[in-house]
Amino acid sequence: MLYKFQSRATPDFVMLEVHARQLLDIVGKPAAPQGIITVEQIPAAIAALESALAREASNAPHNHDDHVVEGHGDDAEKQHVSLHQRAAPLLHMLRDSLAEKKDVTWGT
Repeated sequence: MLYKFQSRATPDFVMLEVHARQLLDIVGKPAAPQGIITVEQIPAAIAALESALAREASNAPHNHDDHVVEGHGDDAEKQHVSLHQRAAPLLHMLRDSLAEKKDVTWGT
């Protein structure tokens, strides 16, 4: 299943369910088929995502390396997509939506 995130401040984006659920859990929202992050809730959502990204960076610093494939013999390490990469579209949407005072919604 796919989750489609929308805001009147940004273009829409689509994410696989497993990844959307992870991000929604981080920002404290249930991964329901539909939902909303209101303008008032956006600062806390941004803070929660940034905190999770900081924790990930301290535990796995190679995820932010431009040459992540180099020095990793394991195929799983070469193909790993970090939380930083997965969260980027939602984080951008949240920041832009906050600036324009628009809610962020999602649906399946």
